[in-house]
Amino acid sequence: MSSESSPIRILIVDDHPVLRRGIAALIATEPDLSLVGEAATGREALHQFRVHRPDVTLMDLQMPEMSGLDAIIAIRAESPDARIIVLTTYLGDVQVLRALKAGARAYLLKNSLYKELLETIRAVDAGKRSLSAEASFQLAEHATDEALTPSEIRVLRLIAQGDSNKEIAVKLSVSEGTIKGQIHTTISKLGAKDRTQAAMIALKRGIIEI
Repeated sequence: MSSESSPIRILIVDDHPVLRRGIAALIATEPDLSLVGEAATGREALHQFRVHRPDVTLMDLQMPEMSGLDAIIAIRAESPDARIIVLTTYLGDVQVLRALKAGARAYLLKNSLYKELLETIRAVDAGKRSLSAEASFQLAEHATDEALTPSEIRVLRLIAQGDSNKEIAVKLSVSEGTIKGQIHTTISKLGAKDRTQAAMIALKRGIIEI
């Protein structure tokens, strides 16, 4: 956390240089904010965090080598007080929860950055937490949903990869009937029409990634 007399020191982590430049330009207009470092991967983020010890880190989730989520976990393991804001184009309630459980203090969509970023940086530096309205809505909408089991999630991931029920059964060493039963239950839990839509919903909500 910055002191009252010094600017809030910020580290940007995103694999898109255009976005980093845009955020850097935005920060440069604010006398109480200072950009101290940039990183394009999760591994770079961990290194830059160790070097600069920023007050606030802006973290993308989808990056090569090491994901933003893994970087958050690694940074927080070394610095439990690290203040991290997730910046992402993806809005799924499961992904939001995962980031918050990993230790993120705020969750912002990239399309609302220029509206909410500066205010969120200052709030997080002051020790507050912040969720975009969209993220809050997603969490509320699925708060009472029945959770999927690890095996159901595993099956969904294989469906998303294009595997047939028979191929999934072989890979998981169970009967095709067992797989069909799991898929039927999963479709019901997700409110989907069929196995393909179930996989699409799971991707959108961040339950699975491919």
